[in-house]
Amino acid sequence: MTSSLDGGPVHPATYDHGGGVRSLRVPIPDNPLGHTLVYVVDTDRGPVLVDTGWDDPASWGALTAGLIACGTSVTELYGVVVTHHHPDHHGLSGAVREASGAWIAMHAADGAIVRRTRATRPERWYAYMTDKLVAAGAPEEHVAPLRTARRRALPGLSPVLPDREIEPGELLDLPGRRLRAIWTPGHTPGHVCLHLEEDHPDRRPGHGRLFSGDHLLPGITPHIGLYEDPDDATVTDPLGDYLASLERVGRLAVAEVLPAHQHAFTDAPSRVRELLGHHEDRLADLRELLAEPLTPWQLAERMEWNRPWEQIPYGSRNIAVSEAEAHLRRLVKLGHAEAVTGSDPVTYVAA
Repeated sequence: MTSSLDGGPVHPATYDHGGGVRSLRVPIPDNPLGHTLVYVVDTDRGPVLVDTGWDDPASWGALTAGLIACGTSVTELYGVVVTHHHPDHHGLSGAVREASGAWIAMHAADGAIVRRTRATRPERWYAYMTDKLVAAGAPEEHVAPLRTARRRALPGLSPVLPDREIEPGELLDLPGRRLRAIWTPGHTPGHVCLHLEEDHPDRRPGHGRLFSGDHLLPGITPHIGLYEDPDDATVTDPLGDYLASLERVGRLAVAEVLPAHQHAFTDAPSRVRELLGHHEDRLADLRELLAEPLTPWQLAERMEWNRPWEQIPYGSRNIAVSEAEAHLRRLVKLGHAEAVTGSDPVTYVAA
């Protein structure tokens, strides 16, 4: 082990990135991602966390032990900045607040999702998911379990409400630090990256460091799906939002990216170009698939994933269909695809 001054490991599950920034590996139960990187940022009022990790006893144990290894404790925390509402990022925020009195900050768009989630009974979500999948052309054998599972509790349905709303472009309340919120919708409507506008501790060229959440990862393409209010008919374009957000982040030209998964990396503009190219190629491939009319479900079956469709688990298929619909929305908005009039369930064809 090395001291914090060296910028290296200080504990098997912690890492010192220098300049008063450390990361903790907080496990995600039964998930191939393995863990969330929770960042501890020193301030003049006490440590502030960027995300908190999954709400699970083992995850809580890892978080509290990691904080002690960093020379602090959960009771000393001043605040929590949540990059987005997903349970592997926001799950332990309530426990942190209860133990420390720390405030929780989140973008208003994700805060609205948290409020809606808390106010909606599980059976309403099952009904909504059933209707969406039927409309997307899912076969009855896939939909049937949802029709009979409405009394079961769904995970992540009691996320805590934030205390503060993150305003895009604002300098957050981190005394002694310059941490600016960059609104980066796409992965979720209220996802934010956090630009630490300070010289890199190793004097690397570039403009500070970026806590990128799930927006920009070194080896993973973030999921882009639909997050819609069952009572709101607004047609969103999350993939378009994501691509625009990527370009905005690339222009920051930061010295280093500190993501929520995998590992820190440099050359953000290069990674942004890779992701933009990936989605450009994927949209072109989907347009070719739409030479014949396809439902969103049929399109998802034919899309390229990290494994054959037959090996994709039940829940992940729902996510895949949501991603297919997000890509269809983008193609329609660009004028490259259109819905087939009178089709039920609706099919799409290249335009």
